[in-house]
Amino acid sequence: MRHAIALVAICLTAAAFAVGGVGSMAGDGPAHQDAPAAGAPPLRSEACLSPADMREEVGERRVIEPVAAIRAARTVIPRADIQRASLCRYEDGLVYMLTALRRDGHFVHVIVDARTGKVAGQY
Repeated sequence: MRHAIALVAICLTAAAFAVGGVGSMAGDGPAHQDAPAAGAPPLRSEACLSPADMREEVGERRVIEPVAAIRAARTVIPRADIQRASLCRYEDGLVYMLTALRRDGHFVHVIVDARTGKVAGQY
């Protein structure tokens, strides 16, 4: 049952990304919230790389491995379960967009710079 609820929540999050409604999720909880860049458009699913392209970027050592991005995200959301990690184009570079499920049931999105491994923001 828990997995079914998590799957539904992930689908709803993906739908929010598809229609651009991500900004409405900014007030979901008391977590520290940084905007990745003021006035910057939210990440769209079209801007994310395919799994094959992600493997190529990691293999060529142009970006850090996804597990390193997950470790970085856990510094700001230590007890959340990472549900998804995508490598996406954002502004002039690449970022990992991680979706995590907090213990209180709210989803948090963390953006990690794919070159440096530093957390660029969360919402």
